[in-house]
Amino acid sequence: QVQLVESGGGLVQAGDSLRLSCAASGRTFSSHAMGWFRQAPGKEREFVAGIMWIGGSTAYADSVKGRFTISRDNAKNTLYLQMNSLKPEDTAVYYCAAGAYGSVTRRAHEYGYWGQGTQVTVSS
Repeated sequence: QVQLVESGGGLVQAGDSLRLSCAASGRTFSSHAMGWFRQAPGKEREFVAGIMWIGGSTAYADSVKGRFTISRDNAKNTLYLQMNSLKPEDTAVYYCAAGAYGSVTRRAHEYGYWGQGTQVTVSS
């Protein structure tokens, strides 16, 4: 099993940067697809960015391309989401996820493990 714990959320102003971290523990596996999702009040959970733990292939939602960067530190078993040029519409609870899918995926149902989420609030 895998446990995921997000951290790094907070209240920032539009245009600011923030880095989210997701610490993974437990029995991990090399085929992990990992990703970040977010959910704003009254909205569906949406894909933000994904990465393969091995190989590092990435994918991004159109809404965050050029602003967000997903990365991972294999030695530290940690997933990151660097968020730059934050906008009020980025306000949401951000969740990290992991799954055994063989390639980077933006489908939430392909991720079997989820963190508890961390709140990101961007003021205008």
